[in-house]
Amino acid sequence: MRSCILVLLFAMCSMLNAQTYEIGAFAGGSNFIGDVGRTNYILPSDLAVGGLFKWNKSKRYAWRASVIYADITADDTKSNISSRQERGYVVENSLLEVSAGLEFNFVDYNLHKLGPAFTPYLYTGVTYFRYDYNFIELGTVQNLRQRDGAFSIPMTVGFKHRLNQFFIIGAEIGARYTFTDNLDASNPVESNVSFQLDPKFGNIFSDDWYIFSGITFTYTFGRKPCMDCFE
Repeated sequence: MRSCILVLLFAMCSMLNAQTYEIGAFAGGSNFIGDVGRTNYILPSDLAVGGLFKWNKSKRYAWRASVIYADITADDTKSNISSRQERGYVVENSLLEVSAGLEFNFVDYNLHKLGPAFTPYLYTGVTYFRYDYNFIELGTVQNLRQRDGAFSIPMTVGFKHRLNQFFIIGAEIGARYTFTDNLDASNPVESNVSFQLDPKFGNIFSDDWYIFSGITFTYTFGRKPCMDCFE
């Protein structure tokens, strides 16, 4: 009977030990890759802020969820492509995304062990976002206001470092491949065609991307070392 109790307590401790949570914030910049503006993959030009939550299931992976709001501006005059500079289109966009998925650590990341902990990581999952843009043609704001939603696939690489028992800081770059070609108004729906001189332009066979680059700061809680079960 005593052996069974010990086994049961050990199993309960293992479950509790795995349930280490993190809650915190993301702050950084955003940039857009599409048919308007620059084509640089990493060149933050607008603000992105949000919150995130992690459930560290093991030393190697964690379930993760986040909500991020960002402004995105695509300006042809800042492009290094001469044809875009001459065209002069500008799109001012804002979006709100909700993302959930899996974060994988490259090395063992043990938050229950005293001392520093550091690891690079990858994150992917599924993202849904709502966007709302203004289309500007030759310096004039058109009456084209588009509100819509779409899914995207997040592909994030970063690193994180535990500062002490409770706080973790990290930095990451996350690309979102979207399932829409209309973040820059280059492929508008039929109801908006009358507002644009050139309703469809650019590569209509290539969907848009947006990128988040920034830092994360999280607070850990919910840890229950196994030794406590036997005291």
